[in-house]
Amino acid sequence: MTRKPEDAAPAEAPAQPERRDFMKVAGLAGAAAAFGAVGKFSAAQAATPPVQLAQATAAQWWPSRWGKDDEAGATNWITPEKVLDAAKWIKDGKVYKIGRTYEAGMPMFGARVFALRIPGSPTGGPFGANKLVYHDEFLATEIGQAGTQFDGLGHIGIALGADGDKAKMHYYNGFTELEMGDAYGLKKLGAEKLKPIFTRAHLVDVQGLRGAMWDAGQEIKVADLRAALAKQNMKEEDIKQGDAVFFNTGWSSLWMKNNDRYNNGEPGIGMEAAKWVVDKGLCMVGADTWGTECVPNPDKSLAFPVHGELITKNGIVNHENLNFEELVRDRKYQFVYIFCPSPIKGATGSHGCPIAVT
Repeated sequence: MTRKPEDAAPAEAPAQPERRDFMKVAGLAGAAAAFGAVGKFSAAQAATPPVQLAQATAAQWWPSRWGKDDEAGATNWITPEKVLDAAKWIKDGKVYKIGRTYEAGMPMFGARVFALRIPGSPTGGPFGANKLVYHDEFLATEIGQAGTQFDGLGHIGIALGADGDKAKMHYYNGFTELEMGDAYGLKKLGAEKLKPIFTRAHLVDVQGLRGAMWDAGQEIKVADLRAALAKQNMKEEDIKQGDAVFFNTGWSSLWMKNNDRYNNGEPGIGMEAAKWVVDKGLCMVGADTWGTECVPNPDKSLAFPVHGELITKNGIVNHENLNFEELVRDRKYQFVYIFCPSPIKGATGSHGCPIAVT
């Protein structure tokens, strides 16, 4: 199957899209450009030349450095040698839960849902002379894309051809929608293909740098990252290949207190910091926000370009909606991050509770 990028020209999206509408708006803008920006889109686009897709996607990004058939991406950095090195940094043995509690009222993207039911209550029993009773639960949700969520490599792709052309929708390592797509789970890049992660992690507290919560659309630049590291008495050169870097913006203070604001954009890294992550050869990134990257992007013509750069092109996984409050309180900015994605065959990501060990 031929895997050759082709250029297209997406149009400019609105400046302040709500999270629930963001993907739909971006899709409509791209369609408008593909059809010559006719109708109501034409006036909005007249003053701004369309951005060529090549600017956002660059050259063909496959095959992966780990081979043309690889489906584990940057989790390949987690070797026995990496684990042994990371373990040396555990000093006091304290364990921090950095995942959120899963519950129906948590902020969620678009029409996603989290619904748990206990059928029967109790579900069964009593049984035997000892009168045993038990509870089961029924859970209906996007198992890998609700609450604290780990983005797998099958979650994000980039369409390089005409709208609807599945042969030109490419994911990590160049796999196409035709190769992957199935109503019963991804045939390639499912969460079960990822390796367990045990690595040294570095928390960049940009909230502490500024002394206040960052706001939606504010981009964490490399200069901010370096300034935060300096304030925390950390050295950039201590961040090694295969490590993880996380960002604390303060946005998590809105969690289940102001879900509307939480959902309507976010602060985070942009393409400059994403390139820094790639150059460092990191295993993963994450944040106390729902997407890790700044939304809306400073370039209003782009939709979630950091996801595309890290996940799709470089196989770098992403952990979202994390909680760093206790780590920040204790000034524990470097720790061992431990997480094993749930091996659900064909899943786009994973739920679960990552831990930080100091």
